[in-house]
Amino acid sequence: MTDRDARWLAAIMHTAFFLLLVASVVRFLDHHHGEPAAPWVIGLTGCLAAGYAVGLVLGVTGPEQVSVPYLAWLTTVTALWVVLVLLAPSFAWCAIPLFVTGLRTLPTVPALVLVAVVTALVVISQNRLATGFDPNLTIVPLAVAAVTAAVITYLRRQAVRLRETERRAGMLAERQRLSREIHDALAQGLSSQAMLLQAADRAWADPDLAREHVHAAQRIGARNLAEARSLVQDLAPADLDGHSVEEALRNVAGREALPVRVRVDGTARALPGRVQSTLVRIAQGALANVREHADASGVALTLTYLDDEVVLDITDDGRGFDPGGPGTDAAGRGHGLPAMRARAAQLGGRLTVESAPGQGTAISAAIPVGRSHD
Repeated sequence: MTDRDARWLAAIMHTAFFLLLVASVVRFLDHHHGEPAAPWVIGLTGCLAAGYAVGLVLGVTGPEQVSVPYLAWLTTVTALWVVLVLLAPSFAWCAIPLFVTGLRTLPTVPALVLVAVVTALVVISQNRLATGFDPNLTIVPLAVAAVTAAVITYLRRQAVRLRETERRAGMLAERQRLSREIHDALAQGLSSQAMLLQAADRAWADPDLAREHVHAAQRIGARNLAEARSLVQDLAPADLDGHSVEEALRNVAGREALPVRVRVDGTARALPGRVQSTLVRIAQGALANVREHADASGVALTLTYLDDEVVLDITDDGRGFDPGGPGTDAAGRGHGLPAMRARAAQLGGRLTVESAPGQGTAISAAIPVGRSHD
């Protein structure tokens, strides 16, 4: 239930309680004015109204606040009502708001105990008002109580199941997010390290060249360590730490073994943090695909600022592939495409792929920036 719905329900319940309380005391005075118990009934009615109002003022009557102050308030109000209904059966129907409130807030067993006690008092009080025992005055309150208790208990359990389902969905989404982060960030660095170490091994006869490759692998390892820490802390890509998105993209491109040209078109402007992170992650994922599958000699990375969106294009001159071919989104060249599409879609954007065997590949990610993403 949303906060707005809860407030409306609480307002209705409180209003109903006071209306029923006024109706009950008016009925009592009409039939029993001048009796010795009348002053006690009037005094207890005032106490009950005051106690209920105090709970409202102190804010302990909320349906989700099962705390010591709330339990003390509910116990006091219920006890006052019990005394009143024993003195004047006409107050029986004031139990309805207390009945529903207890069912909605208390744990199942205490709530059902409260329902049983309240229902028994209602049955007793109604039969006291009758000239003799009336089966209807027993069956009807019991039936109403049973149905109400069953419905509210069912709705509470359904709400618990819904929250559990949402929690599991959130866990699954988080796992998918981490999978994308690992593929787009860490996999890129690890792949580059492997290639540099292989190059160092092949150039072992030339110590200076081999040492240059090893140092480059060390720098990438340090960057990967920073990325891993960022993932653990749920931060933006390490390349964005203290840098603009353009600088971050150049840093990502600079760690590639093959040439990557970076160009910025349009008037650069500040972008929301999530948009910057998404652009960098998509670039990392696309470059990882190029490195692992394209056998390209060069890549062009273009960031374009438009009026209502920002577009990142990654094109290579590699072997290309069939975007509609079997297994594109599960293995081979297309392994990172689902992650890139998901990243763009999360911000209301789109990702398109143009490729054909032997004709290279062009990936374009368009992210709207006319809305807030922070």
